[in-house]
Amino acid sequence: MAKESMKARERKRQKLVDKYAEKRARLKEEGDYEALQKLPKNASPVRLHNRCKLTGRPKGYMRQFGVSRVVFREMANNGLIPGVKKASW
Repeated sequence: MAKESMKARERKRQKLVDKYAEKRARLKEEGDYEALQKLPKNASPVRLHNRCKLTGRPKGYMRQFGVSRVVFREMANNGLIPGVKKASW
């Protein structure tokens, strides 16, 4: 499990990105890079990091399901993810 502070920090960054998304797009269109520099650093979407929705694990994230590989495997083995089954050949 990730620390709660790390999860909270990531949520805070996401809110900032959402808040400034329109303004960033407009400034980029205009080519006003000085104004872009004055925006908060965490308003940039590049600073976001995907995390598992259940555990907060930052590595081994599977975009299609929104969880880490560890949680994905547990859920798949328990039959909690429809259409996914263990491969055997």
